[in-house]
Amino acid sequence: MPRPSHLILIAVAAAALYIYALASDNALLGLLSKPIPVLSLIAWLGSTPTTPYRRWIMIGLAFSVLGDILLAIPRDLFVFGLAAFLCAHLAYLRGYCSLTQRPAYPSLAFALLVGASLFGLLASHGLGPLLIPVALYALAICCMLWRALACGGVAAMGACAFVFSDSLIGIDRFVSPFAAAEYLIILSYWLGQWLIAASVSRGANDKVLIQSGTRSIGSC
Repeated sequence: MPRPSHLILIAVAAAALYIYALASDNALLGLLSKPIPVLSLIAWLGSTPTTPYRRWIMIGLAFSVLGDILLAIPRDLFVFGLAAFLCAHLAYLRGYCSLTQRPAYPSLAFALLVGASLFGLLASHGLGPLLIPVALYALAICCMLWRALACGGVAAMGACAFVFSDSLIGIDRFVSPFAAAEYLIILSYWLGQWLIAASVSRGANDKVLIQSGTRSIGSC
């Protein structure tokens, strides 16, 4: 197993190669380099203690790698990529639920506002046959964001970055394409995945803190 420092170097080098591939319009280099940063996160988590939370986060990262590959192939595989990332969000959702199941109503309201606003914006510009798939995807990211915010910490920050990246994809594809979209999408996506992976090392502590906080509120 490579050391964490080596995995970081591999991830950064692959990220740089992918950014270069975008700038040079090199589809093959992009396809080869894009999955490596998230694969490095999976390799890193493989060296951490086994917990249910880690398992679900690793499953989510694995589906994300599949989505990376599908979207990097120079064919229109958007729906298949969407399905892969939908599974990733559902895996993260399950992981967050293993940390806490408290209602967190303010977080729920915020997540619903974000999801409904994004879906409304995309639907107003016409989704055609993608209406139902995008609606299901929006529902999934709403639930994932809600539970991540309930957990707090780096898990919440990672989920927010991931949702921001997904939002940029939707805006660029269905609303109004913009020049820097690909760069902003991938950078916010990598940030989100890194923070979500980093939350694994804090998962057990966060669970204790969340449960302690819930008991304290209940005793007031």
